[in-house]
Amino acid sequence: MLWTKNLEETVAFYTTVLGFTCREFNKDWQWASLYKDETDIMLAYPNAHFDSEIGFSGSFYFQVNEVEKLWKELKNETEIVYDLEVFDWGMKEFAIKDNNGYILQFGENIEK
Repeated sequence: MLWTKNLEETVAFYTTVLGFTCREFNKDWQWASLYKDETDIMLAYPNAHFDSEIGFSGSFYFQVNEVEKLWKELKNETEIVYDLEVFDWGMKEFAIKDNNGYILQFGENIEK
């Protein structure tokens, strides 16, 4: 569950920029469910049960196929955290920020 104070803007980012599909959008609940391939994400406006600011101290990591193709699609459309790079642990990856500032990493295993 990712919190956002701009639900419609966040749904638009994930569907338009990242290619997710919106499965359900409930304006009264300020909640949405999205999916892409085998990945499901829920978005919500923070409710009274949580008394903290929106944020996350880590990143969300997505293992993908064709990371170079995805990089070419996203590099000019998003805020880049780090460029496409090959790491010693056998992953080719990059990272971006979504419209809320969450860090999203995308990586492909190159040691197959």
